[in-house]
Amino acid sequence: MDRRVFLGSAAALAVSGAVAPLPTQAATAEDARLRALLDAFFEADLDESPQSATTYGLDVGKRAAQRSQLDDVSSAGRARWVAARKARLAQLSRIDAGKLSPLSRTDLEVVSYAYRTIAEGGERFTFGEGAAGFSYAPYSPYVLSQLSGVYQSVPDFLDSVHPVKTAADAEAYLARLEAFAGLLDANTADFRKDAARGVLAPDFALEATLAQLRKLREPAAEAHGLTTSLTRRTAEGGIGGDWKRRAAAIVSGKVYPSLDRQIAAVEALRPQAKPDPGVWKLPDGQAFYAGALAFQTTTTLTPEQAHALGLKQVAELEAQMDTLLRAQGLTSGSVGARMTQLAKRPDQLYPNTDAGRAELLNALNEQTEAMRAKMPLAFKTLPKAPVEIVRVPPEIEDGAPNGYATPPALDGSRPGRFYINLKDTAEWPKFSLPTLTYHEALPGHQWEGSITLESTEIPRLRQVSLGFAAYGEGWGLYAEQLADELGAYEGDPLGRLGFLQSLQFRAVRVVVDTGMHAKRWSREQATDYMVEKTGFVRSRAQREIDRYAIWPGQACSYKIGHTEWVRLREEAKARAGAKFDLKTFHDVLRRGSMPLVVLEQVVKQTFPA
Repeated sequence: MDRRVFLGSAAALAVSGAVAPLPTQAATAEDARLRALLDAFFEADLDESPQSATTYGLDVGKRAAQRSQLDDVSSAGRARWVAARKARLAQLSRIDAGKLSPLSRTDLEVVSYAYRTIAEGGERFTFGEGAAGFSYAPYSPYVLSQLSGVYQSVPDFLDSVHPVKTAADAEAYLARLEAFAGLLDANTADFRKDAARGVLAPDFALEATLAQLRKLREPAAEAHGLTTSLTRRTAEGGIGGDWKRRAAAIVSGKVYPSLDRQIAAVEALRPQAKPDPGVWKLPDGQAFYAGALAFQTTTTLTPEQAHALGLKQVAELEAQMDTLLRAQGLTSGSVGARMTQLAKRPDQLYPNTDAGRAELLNALNEQTEAMRAKMPLAFKTLPKAPVEIVRVPPEIEDGAPNGYATPPALDGSRPGRFYINLKDTAEWPKFSLPTLTYHEALPGHQWEGSITLESTEIPRLRQVSLGFAAYGEGWGLYAEQLADELGAYEGDPLGRLGFLQSLQFRAVRVVVDTGMHAKRWSREQATDYMVEKTGFVRSRAQREIDRYAIWPGQACSYKIGHTEWVRLREEAKARAGAKFDLKTFHDVLRRGSMPLVVLEQVVKQTFPA
């Protein structure tokens, strides 16, 4: 799994257990020309990313060899990726937009926007993570951190995504395991190169990185998860072979030496790292953050404007929460302190045991199915949207986010999953869980992604390869509001408090992200603010703040995206009056993920004045 597919994304999701139908053929000659070009781009994307091919179940037939390969994470590979997007822009510029149908014109605008952003940012900022898999490149500034680096992404990928159903799959696993060692060394070389330019993750992030690297290096090779994953799955599948010995030999002979070199490099450079969480300290850091904010929100908001918006929304939501808390008899202290008090009530806590975690997961799945029954009230398109809600693997939960999602294979052989970090169940009081379910599952990310994949209106490139955080995460937060509008919290005032706390959390994110990266807030200042305003336990807030330090701007995509989704709906209602139809508005999802500036145009076309 890749934690960049974070808390859901616009990545394609399986529908009805089979590959979704390809979009309908283009309507005009120029449409056909554009479609052919976009289809060629999609094939090239798969050529560049064997891991994506496996993720989507497309590493078969002519792509069977890719099942033995991993993505190129090197700085040289990143430079080629950026140059390719610039070349694609030149190809797209030769399309005559005036001869395109409205649907194809949107395709052109969406793809051009994505490539232009990558080309401009990638040429200006040549440091940071490569573009492997689902990446925030060119605005993921650190090659190694607690959230970035192949040391954490490849083991997850091999265990959770790489299939082991045949002996050939097992051989491909071993080939990828051997390639993993080379990728570790490539990461280490780029880490050193960036550090020489003054680009290092904050000291607290490198401390967490070292802890995770040492934990990865600790087991005997025969007992390592990289070995036991293969031996367990070959045994389950009755696949004969000396898999344990062969995997352990690669781990001990190649992976461990590469890990040792990476650990030594981080240990050597750790003293140079600074405690400041913001990217303002990086070369051209102010411009980097402005670019990252635009990249993640697909708006023209400046850091100062986003900060002011966040503060305004925090105050508005705090007032609403205060009213509900007072109705519960909670009148003393700040809103955050009272939410903390509520979260500690025994009736709101699951036991911090495996049995308690299983009970929590069961509740999430039940809430998902209850919401499914309400979907016909608000949607024309009704995909089956299979959802699997599971625990973040315990071995990575210390550094993992509070939740993230992975897309399933396009052929339905592996479902999409939402992972929830259950290191401490006290971080998930019962009143907070319904909203989490609506955000991640139905009518949130899984629902949105399934409608996109089911669509016959967009090319495969847009269904699978291109996603925009503010669109997807904005929809996830809008889905929480929609669940409220569908009556999910009727008779459940505590559940509604959880919903408002969720919105408040996302508004706080805008404040602390811009605070750290533009206003030079310290890590402690940002954490204190989140605890005060949300009532989250400090461990959860700290993990969130540490994530925002690594992925600048991404935390702003949620509430800014939500604000835009709501604004566009209300403006459409005002234009259409009595003719406004909520189901038609939601069918905009069939047009696929897009920048918010393009979404505004599409909604206006759907509901003209």
